[in-house]
This record gives sequence, C-alpha cells and structure tokens, in this order.
Amino acid sequence: MHKAIVVPQAGGPGVLRYEEVDLPVPGPNELLVKVAAAGVNFIDTYQRSGVYKMDYPFIPGSEAAGTVVSAGLEVAAFREGDHVATAEGGGAYSEYMLLDADKALPVPPGVDIKVAAALPLQGITAHYLCNSTYPVQSGETVLTHAGAGGVGLLLIQLLKAKGATVITTVSSDEKAELAAGAGADHVLRYDGFADRVRELTNGRGVDVVFDGVGKATFDGSLASLHPRGMMVLFGGASGQVPPFDIQRLNALGSLYLTRPTIRDYLRSAEERQWRARELFEMVEAGTLDVRIGATYTLAEAAQAQEDLEGRKTTGKVLLVP
Repeated sequence: MHKAIVVPQAGGPGVLRYEEVDLPVPGPNELLVKVAAAGVNFIDTYQRSGVYKMDYPFIPGSEAAGTVVSAGLEVAAFREGDHVATAEGGGAYSEYMLLDADKALPVPPGVDIKVAAALPLQGITAHYLCNSTYPVQSGETVLTHAGAGGVGLLLIQLLKAKGATVITTVSSDEKAELAAGAGADHVLRYDGFADRVRELTNGRGVDVVFDGVGKATFDGSLASLHPRGMMVLFGGASGQVPPFDIQRLNALGSLYLTRPTIRDYLRSAEERQWRARELFEMVEAGTLDVRIGATYTLAEAAQAQEDLEGRKTTGKVLLVP
C-alpha cells in the first residue's frame, strides 16, 4: 500500500481525497517510479472538475520526476536507481506511480530532481508553442499572457533566446518583477492590454499571441494581432472560451486560430527526446531558469489546486510526497 490522491467524482478541489491505495505492479514495458515530486497543472483541474471527461475514480497527475524502483521485463533503457521524469504519466499525485518506459525522460546528472519534476509539462509546452505551433523568428513581436506563471516564465526565456520582442501581461507588481526578470521587454496589466499593445507596436499589432488564460483575454488577444497574425489558445485558466462566430477572424484581418495540446507535439520518441534534451541542456548550461514558486505536501493537493486556480501562485507548483 501507499498514499495517493484520489478523485472520486467531478467537482471542486474539495473532492480530492488523500487515501491508501494498492501499490501498482509494472507491466512488461513499464517502470515503477518512487515519486520525488509531482507537478500541479491546470490540466489536472480540468480533469478534476469535469471540463475534460474522465473515468472516476482516478489518481490525477501527468507530470513527475523520481527514481526507478523496478522495471518490466521488456524495458532495456532504464534500470533500478535511474532518475526519470515525464509529462505524459498518469497517477503522479502519489508516492509511487507506473510509467510507460517509452514516455520516460532520462534526467541528466546535473539536473536537480525537483527541477526535473518542474520542467517537463510546462517546459515542453513552451518549447512546442514557439518552435512548432508558431516557429518564432528573430525580430518578431510576441504577446504572451500570464508572464509570471509556469509556462509564461519559461516561454519568455525561450522567446528571448530566439531574438523576439516579448510583451507579456501580469496581475500584480510581484509578478511584473518576475516577468521582467525573465527577460520580457514590456510588462502590462490585463486591463486595456490590447490598446497598449497597439501603442507599443505603433498600431501594427503582434505577430502571434500565446494565450493560456482563455475566456478573460481571448477578445483582447484577437484585437492585438496584425493582419494574418496567429492566435494560439493553449489553455483556459480564466475559463473556457465560448463558441464564437468564425467570421470574426475574417473581419479582424484574416487571422489564424489554433488550439494545440501537448499530446500532438509528442507524437514520436524522436520528438519527445528532442524537446526534453534541448530543455535539460539549457538548464545545465544555466540559460534556462526553472522557478519553483510553491511546494505542497501530497496531502495538501486540494490547497495547491485551489491556489493555482485562484492565480495565487507563480512559477511551478509541486507536490512532494
């Protein structure tokens, strides 16, 4: 037996239960991992609340890092004692989790295990957004929301490494300082941000918007784009965007709109390893700072999700068994 967080039914953070569950046994191509830390992400809240359909009960969490305890008979790439991380696991809100060996990322010796837990999901998200969804080029101007959040702080750094001009939004002075420290060229508050973007770009608008806030920022994000610009809606921290008239894209300048998700940017072992390798190499080289903004015990998972949804956190939120 071991401790885990169980979601018995859809609902608010209060439905999360800290319980004893059976210790899982790895299948032929699986690893049993002792979890050092698990990432808390908005996708966890979407699954808990019923925004994403799930089979209840379930143990939440797709992101974690830890130590391999045992490996299935067909696993050749990992052995007991190896440090691994993942953005594609299941049941990470627990002391032990099963992980498909194909979805395990080897953690380099120079990367702290908690940093390794904080990086995969939001780091890979930031990586695919600016390298694949919209391959940002040097000299382009980008708007990204929630600049002090987990994705935001990493995305700002990746964008600056590409030579982009970065405009970001935040909700407080503390968050503004963090976003500026990550390299943002212009840090705005949410009120009236679209007008300020127009001012900063001499009326032109930005090339691309990366929007993980959703409902509260969607209209302003569209209004911030220049003709034929791209709107990348990758989350809904403020709520899901309701259906809208697609002719708005025409009226605002033949805009592009996409709603990516991480699974479609991890479609092969080569793609998975490429993204993880680049991120870990930047961490080792000291060119990518991974901010762990808050750490909670596993039993405090409900509070962690409540704080995340309430936008009370910065950087990465971790659960530590």
